[in-house]
Amino acid sequence: MTRIIVTYFSATGTTESAAKALARAIGGELYRIEPADRYTRRDLDWNDASSRTSAERNDESARPSLAGKAPDLSAYDAVLVGFPIWWAVEPRIVDSFLDSVNLTGTTVVPFATSGGSGISRATERIRKLHPEARVLDGRVLNGSPSGRRLAEWVDGLGM
Repeated sequence: MTRIIVTYFSATGTTESAAKALARAIGGELYRIEPADRYTRRDLDWNDASSRTSAERNDESARPSLAGKAPDLSAYDAVLVGFPIWWAVEPRIVDSFLDSVNLTGTTVVPFATSGGSGISRATERIRKLHPEARVLDGRVLNGSPSGRRLAEWVDGLGM
């Protein structure tokens, strides 16, 4: 039996809903990635070039601090990591999380929520940043996919 943890960052609750549905569907544990400094509405204003998220996007090395210590992932066969798509990639807080855990030999499966962008650029970026992990193709989980469909997707990954 594959031990799976569903990790996620959610700024507005949308990705959180998808992560909880996914964890229920596959019987995975759940872990919320939380920034030390929560993102405010102003921080999330992508139309404002001086907003926090805009500044982070423009700095490839930005790694916002996490609120707490990341979990030990050594007991898991796979880590599903969820996030909202920001400018076609994962938010830098997700990079902070992934940088803080040992992913050597771990299967990582990205999933996201998005208002219009796909997940392929985020998946490729995660692969580039973490060559020690086996990063599978990700999937956007918008709307309310059924538990059965979520379970079928994860089963189909061949983990």
